[in-house]
Parts: sequence; C-alpha cells; structure tokens
Amino acid sequence: MPRRLASQCRALLATSRALAASLVLAASLVLAAPVLLPASARDLVAQPAPRPTLAVVGGRVIDGYGGPVIENGVILVGGDRILAIGREGELAVPPGVTVVDANGHTVLPGLIDMHVHLHIVGHGDYRRWDELYGTRDASLVMPIAARQLLMAGVTSARDLGARLEDILTVKRRIAAGEIPGPRLFVSGPFIQHAPYEEYEKDLRWGVNGADDARQKVQRIIDAGVDFIKLIDQDQMTDAEVAAVVETAHRNGKAVVAHAHRMAEIRVGLKHGVDDFEHTGLGTAPGYPEDILQSLRERNSSLYWTPTLSPLYTLYETGSVFPERLDDPAWREYMPPDMAREVRTSLSQIPRLPYYALFPSRLPLLPTKFRQLRESGVRLMIGTDAGIPAMFHNDATWREMAKWVELGVSPMETIQSATLWPARFLRREQDIGVLAPGRLADIILVRGDPLTDMTVMRDVRVVIQGGRRVK
Repeated sequence: MPRRLASQCRALLATSRALAASLVLAASLVLAAPVLLPASARDLVAQPAPRPTLAVVGGRVIDGYGGPVIENGVILVGGDRILAIGREGELAVPPGVTVVDANGHTVLPGLIDMHVHLHIVGHGDYRRWDELYGTRDASLVMPIAARQLLMAGVTSARDLGARLEDILTVKRRIAAGEIPGPRLFVSGPFIQHAPYEEYEKDLRWGVNGADDARQKVQRIIDAGVDFIKLIDQDQMTDAEVAAVVETAHRNGKAVVAHAHRMAEIRVGLKHGVDDFEHTGLGTAPGYPEDILQSLRERNSSLYWTPTLSPLYTLYETGSVFPERLDDPAWREYMPPDMAREVRTSLSQIPRLPYYALFPSRLPLLPTKFRQLRESGVRLMIGTDAGIPAMFHNDATWREMAKWVELGVSPMETIQSATLWPARFLRREQDIGVLAPGRLADIILVRGDPLTDMTVMRDVRVVIQGGRRVK
C-alpha cells in the first residue's frame, strides 16, 4: 500500500474512533440525565396500578357491544372502574378480593332507562297526586322512585320532565351518595306553548315569543340540566322552536321532543331536534312517507325512544290482569298511606279519560314500531315510568320484553338499553358497556335474556360504580 494511502486510512480510522467515542459519551449522558415529563405525565407514572377490590366470577357475560358472549366470565373491579374482563382459568382473581358468584346468571351492563319521571309513581290522577305530594317531590317521592329503579337494575336514567330545583336536588344527592338511585341525566321542566293547568306551571314552562323561549332555555341550562325537553312544538311559532333548539345546541345540549302528532314530528325535524319520544297517542294508521323519508335522511344521527309498553301495560292491568295491582313489589319503599292512595287511584282503570282510545291505538303500535326500525333511526329503551300503572320497579323489563315480542333481537334490545343510550348521552367512555376503564355498573339476572327476555324482571345483583347495592 502506498505510504500516502496508508496514512490517510490511519487518519480516517482515528477520526471514526473519536466520533464513536463521542457518540457513546453523548448516549451515556442522555441515559444518565433525568427524564423531565410534564406534571400530568409524572402524576400518571407515579400512580400505582389500581388493585382489584371486587370480582364477578362465573356466568355468561354480555358486554353490550353485540359480539360473542363470554362464558364462565371474570370481571375484576378496582374502585369504581372495571380493570379487566376474561374467563375463568385465564384471568386470575387475587387472594382476598371479594367475589360475587355469578354462576347460573347472565352478567350485563347496568341498564339505562331513557324516559322516566321520578316525581310520579304510577298514580292515576295527576292533579290529586300533585295536591297530595307535589311539595314533597325532592324529599319523599323522587327518592322512592329512584331507589325502585336502581333495584330493578337501572343504574342510569334520563328524567324527562320535573320541577327544576327538585330534580337537580335529587340528582346531586344521588351523585353524592346520600340516597340510592340511578345516575341521573335530567331535563327539568317541559318547554311548551303553555301549561295545561295552573298547578303545572312550575313543571311546564310556557314560552311567549322567541326571546322568552331563548331566555327560559338558557335559564335551565345555566341551572345544570343535561338537555332540553320540548313538547307540543306544533303549537309554537317557528321562531320559538328555532330559539329553543338553537339555544340548546349553542350550549352543547341535545333537544328531546314529543312525537305524538305528525305535525309535532314535522316541526321537530324541520328544526333539527336530536331525539323523539313515543310512538304517538294519535290513531293514525302509520307514519306518512314524507316523515319516513326525513327519518331515513337523518338516520345516522337521529334517535327515537318509542315507549311502547305503557299502552300495553295499562290495558293489561285494567282489563286482563288487575291482580298486578295487588303485587307488593311496586309498593316497596313507599309509606303505607302512599301505596294505598296509588292503589285506590287505579281501582277503575277503564274509567281513566284516555283509556277509551286504547282499543284503536294498540293495533297500530306494531306497524309504527316496524316503520321506525326500517327507517334506520337509532331506537332506545325508555318507559315513561311513573305514569299511571307504569311502576318504576318493573317498567324497564316490560319495555324490553315488548321489543322482543315485536321482532327485535334480544341482543339489539339489550344494546338499546345500554350502549346506544350511553352514546346519546355522550358517556360511552363511562357507562353502557362492560370494558376495562368503564364504570363498574354491572347487573346479574338469573337465566338467559337471549332466549327469554322476561328474565330481566329478576335482577339479583346490582353493582353501581364498583359498589354492590343489591
């Protein structure tokens, strides 16, 4: 090798060794230096992993997503959240953890009833009920209704119409753990053209002009409601309805509207309401094509809570099996005088003012329900619990069983009481499914709702936020 070339090679080798040494030194300094993380990241790293505090072991797990069930399941709970879900033999339960034996049961997410009224408990005369108990909604009536719902497996619920301060007080008390009840999402008072009766003026807020509508909606939003309940929108001016919807949406709140009459639905669709309630107290044979086409065009974002079971339940209680009124289950947690008052009010159900229309309404419900399903709108379970003979302790399973009877698959029915309500409420990260990181709202029913939805009447265990309450 020529001397010059050899000299160049030695120089290059020396340079390479120096560069390598520099890189090693730099790397060692980087590795030795402390890693500076943002405060939030340091807190996350510093916190120890939650330890299991409860385990649900055995049984068939339906997680709410609609996929395959998990046989012989295991759910580990830490604090108020789910830590892990698996199968026996694959997911170990640490020693000392409290175990709930789920063998022979189906394990599901806590139910979400999307249409309840906590200020009433099944009484047949609204005026008399208000005279007797209207001043004790927050202190007596609502806590009873809330506890009945929770014991029936309803761990979250949407209250669609109550006096503002009463329902917000009860919502806060439940959230604080002062009284048992479902996690509440509330609308406060109805927004409508005018109250039906003078005694209802605190429950039904009439609006007079767009400015008044805007101010009243803003007032209840500022008070802390979760959405707006709009009814009789076909009796309001376009400007009033627009003001209601625009004010709600500007504040990030959904608008839930009645759908008893075709004109109500058309107005609601025109102004962009987010969810319709009921399948109509009118006797039209079905939804006309213009409405169905509008539903199809909005079916990716529009929700509907059909509340099918009240008409069936009231009719069956009044004409088929009145013995239901002597069942002690619906009286649970009620003072004896309250239970007697409710029972007396329902002693002549066929004489209630709207009962005469039932024979013409009932045959139309399957058709309307089928039309809604075929339109593609997202349907949710809601019961109108609290109206005459719709007791909070058994309303939700009755609605679910009626859906299956009318052709909805059991799995879809369960999702309509869990997953889809959670998505409407924008709380899927917390409720509606059984998955790691979600709130541990878990119920156990004896039997298999995928083959017999009526087993939902027999909720044996209720776990809410990681705490067993039944």
